[in-house]
Formats: sequence, C-alpha cells, structure tokens
Amino acid sequence: MNTKTNSTSKLDQVLAEQRVYNSQRAAGYREQALKIYPWICGRCTREFTRPNLRELEVHHVDHNHDNNPPDGSNWELLCMYCHDQEHSKYVNFSEESGGTSTNTAAATFNPFADLKEKMKNNK
Repeated sequence: MNTKTNSTSKLDQVLAEQRVYNSQRAAGYREQALKIYPWICGRCTREFTRPNLRELEVHHVDHNHDNNPPDGSNWELLCMYCHDQEHSKYVNFSEESGGTSTNTAAATFNPFADLKEKMKNNK
C-alpha cells in the first residue's frame, strides 16, 4: 500500500512540474507575441484592449508549441473562438486523412497584408 502511495505522489509531483513548465513556457511566448503583434484577431479582426486581452490567444501556425522563434514567425494572435475553430479544423483534417498527416497548410488570410501601403495612402 505504501508503494502505491509513493508512486501516486511521485506522479502528482511530475504532473505539477509539467503544469508549471507549460505555464512558464506559454507566458514567455505569449508576452513576446503581444509585444510584436497588434492586439487584433488574425481571423475575425476583432480588436482587444487590456480588459479583454485574456481572450486573445497565441496560435502556433505549425501546431508545434515548442517552435517559438523570437521573431514570432510561427505565431498568430487569434481570439479564443477562432483559435478553437483553427484547432478543430486541424483535428478534423487529421482524422479525415487517417491521422497520417502531420503538416497542415496554414491559413492564408492576412488582415495586415497591405497595412504599410494603406497607411501611406491615408497621409
């Protein structure tokens, strides 16, 4: 019985450490992404302010949460609804292809594509 208690407490400890690691990693790239990108959802273009910023999430374009380049090239900011939909599309695609595909083409919509040109025209 004591061995079972030890293994359970060891498992609890490992899980707790993993949760801490995951939250620290997420906090790091989230803060970076919020500094790099405007606080706008990359899909629905909803704008965010500090009070509702918790609803804006960092999406990893290649679905690899360990791929966090400092230039943010693997991230996009999505509202929680668009983020859920993006992951649902990925899961559905993986299931339809028999789970053999690990690469999914990224969404091509870019709300900031001509931003620099548009800003020049407004002057």
